[in-house]
Amino acid sequence: MTSGNNGASTPEDDDPFGYLYADGQANGAQPPSGGYGYPNSVNRVRSVGQRQYGQPAAPAPQAQQTAAYGQVPQQQGAYNQPNAHYAAPETFPGGGAPTAPQQPAYGGGGGGRRGPNTKGLLIGAIAVVAAVVIGIGVAMMGGDGSDDNAGGGSSPSASTSQSASPSQSASSSAAAELPKTDAKDLQLGGGATVASDVEGAQADGGSYVGNLNNEGASVTWTIDDLPEGGAYTLFARYSTAGDDQSMSLVINGDTFGSKMKLSNFAHAKDGDFAKGWTTTYSYPTLKKGSNTITLTCQSGDKCNILLDQLYLKKGQVTG
Repeated sequence: MTSGNNGASTPEDDDPFGYLYADGQANGAQPPSGGYGYPNSVNRVRSVGQRQYGQPAAPAPQAQQTAAYGQVPQQQGAYNQPNAHYAAPETFPGGGAPTAPQQPAYGGGGGGRRGPNTKGLLIGAIAVVAAVVIGIGVAMMGGDGSDDNAGGGSSPSASTSQSASPSQSASSSAAAELPKTDAKDLQLGGGATVASDVEGAQADGGSYVGNLNNEGASVTWTIDDLPEGGAYTLFARYSTAGDDQSMSLVINGDTFGSKMKLSNFAHAKDGDFAKGWTTTYSYPTLKKGSNTITLTCQSGDKCNILLDQLYLKKGQVTG
């Protein structure tokens, strides 16, 4: 095989880059249309060595320079031809040395890192402010108490005197509501007499009322200015020995529905009145103002007692 022109099937015809060489161009090699997928590149084809790097490229038409937001601008050079827009910065006139890439700021777009936790910082700041306000309030309250105690020495005295006055009034009211009397001071009738032979009576001088074990014998207690009407408890202190006793109770002229039981709660032997002192009670209903209470020995009653004292309590109680 001899060298020579072998016709159309030459290497430059097979080589798609044959148009870049002088002999290929002499043999009619043409660049591919469309620049292998780069639009308009056929209009910017230059031979090898014709374009120099670092030279500023001619400005592209405005329509070609402007790219849609978020899209990468298309390269303007032909296939395998460097574009001046992507040359190194130091190749431009006045260009400086390459610098380190700038790190994106926190909170910026495009990065995977998140910004500072502003919500947590806000909660912490509110907590600090609340603590300060509470501390100031406590300090002010403590200061007010100190000032009052330091400069107002008369205030505690006023409080004490005000507290004492109601207590005295209450005591007076209680005394009026809860009258108490010795039996020897009551109105006696039917042969009842005052004696002091048996020890154990709590009345003044150890006196008591005896001789009540006779039909018609009685003691009458007149109460003036009772503060209010209603249910009361009438207590009687007495002594009995042997069998249980009972007497009739008359309230404001009317016989009470049930007798006052005078049982031998002390379990004293018959005749031993010194050991038979005890207490019993009944529940009469009284009116406001004046009232009369009569304890009398009527037919069928057993009245062998020594009567020491009578007293009232408001309501129905047992002691």
